[in-house]
Amino acid sequence: MILNDYVQAHLGKDIGGCSDEELYAALLSMTQEAAAGKVSEAGKKKLYYISAEFLMGKLLSNNLINLGMYEEVKRELADYGRELSKIEELEPEPSLGNGGLGRLAACFLDSIATLGLNGDGIGLNYHLGLFKQVFEHHLQKEEPNPWIEKCSWLTKREVSYPVSFGNLTVKSCLYDIAVTGYKNRTNQLHLFDLDSVDDSIVADGISFDKEDIEKNLTLFLYPDDSDEKGQLLRIFQQYFMVSNGAQYILDECTARGCNLHDLDQYAVIQINDTHPTMVIPELIRLLVGRGIDMDEAIEVVSKTCAYTNHTILAEALEKWPIRYLKKVVPQLVPIIEILDDKVRRKYDDESLAIIDREDRVHMAHMDIHYGFSVNGVAYLHTEILKKNELHNFYRIYPDKFNNKTNGITFRRWLLECNPRLTEWIESKIGDGFKKDAMELEKLMAYADDEEALKELQAIKHLNRKDLKFYLKRTQGIEIDDHSVLDVQIKRLHEYKRQQMNALYIIHKYLEVKRGRVPDRPITFVFGAKAAPAYVIAKDIIHLILCLQELVNNDPQVSRYMKVLMVENYNVTLAEKLIPACDVSEQISLASKEASGTGNMKFMLNGAVTLGTMDGANVEIAELVGRDNIYIFGERSEQVIDHYAKADYRSRDYYEKVPAIKEAVDFIVGSELLKIGQRENLERLHRELLNKDWFMTLLDFEEYVKVRDQVYRDFEDRLAWERKTLVNISKAGYFSSDRTIEQYNKDIWKLNE
Repeated sequence: MILNDYVQAHLGKDIGGCSDEELYAALLSMTQEAAAGKVSEAGKKKLYYISAEFLMGKLLSNNLINLGMYEEVKRELADYGRELSKIEELEPEPSLGNGGLGRLAACFLDSIATLGLNGDGIGLNYHLGLFKQVFEHHLQKEEPNPWIEKCSWLTKREVSYPVSFGNLTVKSCLYDIAVTGYKNRTNQLHLFDLDSVDDSIVADGISFDKEDIEKNLTLFLYPDDSDEKGQLLRIFQQYFMVSNGAQYILDECTARGCNLHDLDQYAVIQINDTHPTMVIPELIRLLVGRGIDMDEAIEVVSKTCAYTNHTILAEALEKWPIRYLKKVVPQLVPIIEILDDKVRRKYDDESLAIIDREDRVHMAHMDIHYGFSVNGVAYLHTEILKKNELHNFYRIYPDKFNNKTNGITFRRWLLECNPRLTEWIESKIGDGFKKDAMELEKLMAYADDEEALKELQAIKHLNRKDLKFYLKRTQGIEIDDHSVLDVQIKRLHEYKRQQMNALYIIHKYLEVKRGRVPDRPITFVFGAKAAPAYVIAKDIIHLILCLQELVNNDPQVSRYMKVLMVENYNVTLAEKLIPACDVSEQISLASKEASGTGNMKFMLNGAVTLGTMDGANVEIAELVGRDNIYIFGERSEQVIDHYAKADYRSRDYYEKVPAIKEAVDFIVGSELLKIGQRENLERLHRELLNKDWFMTLLDFEEYVKVRDQVYRDFEDRLAWERKTLVNISKAGYFSSDRTIEQYNKDIWKLNE
């Protein structure tokens, strides 16, 4: 009776006499104490995973599972008529990340601890997160998303560092969140902050004084950078993160016996995307300040830092004007100029320079030249980096480049969010899969077992019923639990092509109006936030919300299809949607999605992928076989060729294919203009006709054809459930435990 004994000792009453709030506080405290008992300092060499984002999700159940306490606590609560799920609803979701980058970092921390590796995360303690998304007049509106409460996973540490900028010096504070591994050690996520940050400076929506650094520095993740003040604030944030991180790393390493000349024997720093790149010149600066010669400091840092590339989108590879750096971090500029000069002395190729002819500092170039490893995050992504986007770097540093296909913490995305499926799997193959996800492969023994497939089908339906009640309660929208649940949940970006999904819905709406109805109702679900300054992305959200009103209120059509865009999509909503999903939309333009991790979560929970050969879809297709995934669209080589030749004109497809013209023009037709804002709809219409940079119309015809086939195939229920079982059984490869094992073996070498 671990929980009842705990509340008796601390509150003087049993579980039955406690409020849900008291039980939540007791569970949090009890879990933190148990996690603290598993903290370990074992391991001379330590990993520091530095990232602007850590999208942790709610932590209570995940920690209870990892500490081996979940089932007992759940039973104890049930004995007193209490539900753990209801208590969990009191927990705010840490607002420390946005999309796949941040969720991946959270999964990695879990697996690092699970594998017993000595490794912590380093980031920032954002008070108001990215933003809370609300819908008003079918438009996205941004509001602050406060999550820090008195009863919190955050533990304040007695650690503080001075951080100097061009015009001021601040003194940081540090908060830790314990990261529990599955039946293993506890590591930490270190989040740096300022005591002077003031939430009250936020005015209408999420606007605030971007120049009041002492009050705004850790307010928001990715503050609006559409103007110079916002871009400078991004640099302030990034330097604050890396300067604190670098000072912390050097202090920890010297305390463990490092003499700084041998830093790479005590530390490895994984730079997660380009946001933390300034850790390289900052470490060099600190080492020189502690008496190490500049050339040796550069060599030491180059042997300590490794870089993960998460994108091939040029706009996502950060390039800061050097005049911005001179304003915010003037102390780093001479070091960056030295680093650039060393490159220029060695190579004549201007494309390899750190500071280009327009006086912009290319952060990724610094990472590649002055780190010892460069990895992509899916096989296709890494190959594109080597052959195209970073080919000039690959030519001179072939040994640095390697692939580490992303993974997910399957304990959260299966054990925690889909207990029915977990119990079913355990009844078939035992519980070994909880530690070794590759054991899911044993489920293939049931691929032709009709009874097992019917059980799997029943689990999916029960999950869908749960989702139905949850959405009705939290979003006020009713779905048909017997419909096909087709889901696209991810960050809103044109390359992910939510706009193509919306065009399909228009096409289907018009088909139903003509009397061509689907075999069974379809529920189209979206979840996504658009960056506040990303105008076209917000227009796409507007289109989807207008379609939601149009379709759901049309008595002829709503019997056959419903559209739902969930508000303020986050990890908690993902954990409800993914176990209930039938069709997983992974429809990015081939060559643009580095990996994706949502595709892995859906696969693990038995959804079948409808997607392009992009990112990790390529590896999913290889694992499950082409009978168990639906692929459409032009391949990455063809797309890259279109960009090289500049031969794609969306208007050609619009004029040539009547179904495309009809769907695109519907955006500015009378039905939607009655509902939506003319400015937003007409702007999106023009974008599709005159630019369409991510080639929505290129793949639309085949997308319609293949998607219609998906819905027809769904009607052969046993054949469909066989596809779901194959997907579940092959999902073990995408465990982040496997990914982290590979990082450690090939890059970090923590055990040597």
